[in-house]
Amino acid sequence: MKLSVVISTYNSPKWLEKVLWGYSIQSHQDFEIIIADDGSGDETRQLIDRFCNNTTMSIQHVWHPDNGFQKCRILNRAVMAATHDYIVFSDGDCIPRRDFLSVHANQALPGHYLSGGYHKLPMVTSKAITKDDILTGRCFDLKWLKSQGLTTSYKNTKLTANYWEARLFNLLTPTRCRFKGSNGSAWKKDILLVNGFDETMAYGGEDREFGVRLVNAGIKPKHVRYNAVVIHLDHARGYVDSDIVTANKQHRLNVEKTGITRTAHGIQQHQSLHTTGV
Repeated sequence: MKLSVVISTYNSPKWLEKVLWGYSIQSHQDFEIIIADDGSGDETRQLIDRFCNNTTMSIQHVWHPDNGFQKCRILNRAVMAATHDYIVFSDGDCIPRRDFLSVHANQALPGHYLSGGYHKLPMVTSKAITKDDILTGRCFDLKWLKSQGLTTSYKNTKLTANYWEARLFNLLTPTRCRFKGSNGSAWKKDILLVNGFDETMAYGGEDREFGVRLVNAGIKPKHVRYNAVVIHLDHARGYVDSDIVTANKQHRLNVEKTGITRTAHGIQQHQSLHTTGV
């Protein structure tokens, strides 16, 4: 199965480099990467160029100028650039385990989207991870992570669950199966059906709102929370605005209540501009 992997990023080249090393050793190799870059500077472009020149991975760099938080807009442009029928979404601070893409490919079903999760690391552990730790898979070993500052938590079962445990935990988890931009996947035709992400939304649940419209359109969610594993590198979140987060939640609840399937502020407006040559 051919996959298009959309990875969002903004001025975090050190974290993005670790993430790309994770994709370089995936057991499922039939994929392309589209970097959805929300206005990063030259250091990110240079990093991507190095990976293009020094690895066999197929990487597209989709970029627009920095004009504040416009993640949804660049994600929509990345979807348009994707050449395959199935799209996996993640972030430039989420290192994928070796079997990450294999799980998404094997679990993909017509009429469904997949909802994963992430295992958040403290900053000290995030900084400690090296290229070698990623290439050897050591950064997913719980004992090693604890030696680097990870605390004991029930959430660590995401890292230790075997195949059968992961299936059981996915069935039993009380966590609602919502779309997650850090670890989710869907068919491109279904993304186009709902017109992609709502570009009027800044940070705070914009991925969940997209998932609600998928459900409203008849696309069913499916958990891969315990088998599609990524570790989330820590970072500051200075862009978080509580008022915007609250407004986004109210918008999402209204979309859910009214059954809206398509946003008026999504992919189609870019297709129209492309068609008219603007």
